[in-house]
Amino acid sequence: MKFAYVIAGSEATGGAGLQADLKTFQQLGVYGIGTITCIVSFDPNANWAHRFYPIEPRVLEEQFEAANAAQDLDTVKIGMLGTPETIDTVARALRSKPWRHVLVDPVLICKGQEAGAALNTDNALKTQILPLASVVTPNNFEARALAGLDSLTTIEDLAEAGRRILDLGPRGVVVKGGIDFPGPDAVDVLVQRDPTGAITTEVFAVKKIGEERVSGAGCTFASAVTAELAKGTPLSDAVRTAKAFITRGITARVAGHTPFDTVWQGA
Repeated sequence: MKFAYVIAGSEATGGAGLQADLKTFQQLGVYGIGTITCIVSFDPNANWAHRFYPIEPRVLEEQFEAANAAQDLDTVKIGMLGTPETIDTVARALRSKPWRHVLVDPVLICKGQEAGAALNTDNALKTQILPLASVVTPNNFEARALAGLDSLTTIEDLAEAGRRILDLGPRGVVVKGGIDFPGPDAVDVLVQRDPTGAITTEVFAVKKIGEERVSGAGCTFASAVTAELAKGTPLSDAVRTAKAFITRGITARVAGHTPFDTVWQGA
């Protein structure tokens, strides 16, 4: 049995966050274990705005302790953390033991927080969590923020963002072009440093499926990469599998009473 661990927020509708992560792990044949950092509960009476509730640090520590006592975990995905206090707690926990893979899906903007608190959270994530990462999977906005670029409109832009983020410490970066990337294709670029120190770039592209955002796509893609890494799959092949997995999930998206559709991991 292979295990994949996730430290992330709970999303009450089931479309993203820890719920999407655990569904993805199951579909890809790994046993998923999760630690909840916060609860996001959309408000259907206020245009589905985010309601955000952080989990207190002591409860985070206890979840981490129990999960890592139960199994020998060496592959972890980090999702939404939400507050500087949560980031402090998670960073300490990560440093308390060795990891084979630490994948960080950098949620920079925590909806439901006021701007100053969100900025403090972003800065804490950059300084405390990113240096611990082996792989980072930013979306278009997050990649621009981390790389200090105004726009990502070409494949070379995506690759340059990846190279800049690589300088922050990880061994690999997957820059996701997403809906914001111009053209008919959904383009992701993997930038990684090989054992000799040389930087390689690989492009993954498929036709876009509509022009609307689908909730849970980023979480699902990152957790699919995590599941494959847990099984020992090389990073390039893990990204290829995740790309195919998320493409099927978006094609078979689930509609509901929300103003957005969600990924169907079972596709």
